[in-house]
Amino acid sequence: MSTAVAGRVLGRSVASTPFARCSRTQYLRLRAQNQAFRTTIRSFSASSRVWQKKYTQDHEWVELSDDGATGTIGISTYAAKALGDVVFVELPTVDLEVNQGDSIGAVESVKSASDIMTPVSGTITEANNVLEEKPATINKSPEGEGWLAKIAVSDPSEVEKLMDGEGYRKFTEEADEH
Repeated sequence: MSTAVAGRVLGRSVASTPFARCSRTQYLRLRAQNQAFRTTIRSFSASSRVWQKKYTQDHEWVELSDDGATGTIGISTYAAKALGDVVFVELPTVDLEVNQGDSIGAVESVKSASDIMTPVSGTITEANNVLEEKPATINKSPEGEGWLAKIAVSDPSEVEKLMDGEGYRKFTEEADEH
């Protein structure tokens, strides 16, 4: 390939990127910020158990910590989409002792309101106070930054009775069909 042709091909591919008209310093800064160029560091660890989110039929989830003593509670992405734009979140109080299935708060949206049921028994140790100021965080990241509460789990065996991600996906697909 001639230099002129190679230059045009390279020119087109570079021109279509955000790096088209910047200095080398700017390019390196943008490249460092861009996820596509970051190298992935993978760490491997061996554990007797892989913890994953477990779901209830009421569309709440719980994810246990590595030690299995504490869990994080929230609503599923499916529930967040069904609710629509969340405008208010009632959070549980810290040190509240709850049994599996007890109401620990509520989520109100422009469409409806829904109670939040705890998927496991235990004592609430923390509430996500960010949701009081920014309830829409639940819409943006219901299974991430939109978590509702942390709980000291009193009976870890309750988690085993909940649905895993694949079971929950099938459950919601069946619900959508009806």
